[in-house]
Amino acid sequence: MQEANGSEHDFEVYKDTIGKSVNNSIPLDADLGYLGIEDYYSNSVIPLKSSKKHQLTKREKAYNKRLSKRRVVIEHINGRKKIFRCMSYPYRGYYFNRHSLKMKLICGIINHDRIT
Repeated sequence: MQEANGSEHDFEVYKDTIGKSVNNSIPLDADLGYLGIEDYYSNSVIPLKSSKKHQLTKREKAYNKRLSKRRVVIEHINGRKKIFRCMSYPYRGYYFNRHSLKMKLICGIINHDRIT
C-alpha cells in the first residue's frame, strides 16, 4: 500500500516506490494508466488499446474482457475503502503517519470482512 498526492500519476508512484523491488515471478494486472510498465516489469499485463485507425478484433476484445474481470476485484476493494469517509477526501492534517495508520486499519477491516 502506497500513498501519494492525488495529482501524482499512479505509474509515477509505482516507479518511485515499489517498482524496482517487485519480484518478476508475481503477475501484475494493470490498466492503461500504466502504459509502458513492460519496460520496468516483464510479468505485467495491460489491456490492448484501440484507435481510430486500428479497431480491436473480437479476440482482442475478449482478452481485454478477461483482464477486466480479474482487475474488477481490486476496484471493488478500492470502492469499499471509500465507504469510510476519512478515505474519501484528501488528508489535510499535519501528521501523515496517522492517515497511514487509518488506511492500514481500514484495509485490515476490509480484508477480515472478505475472509469471513
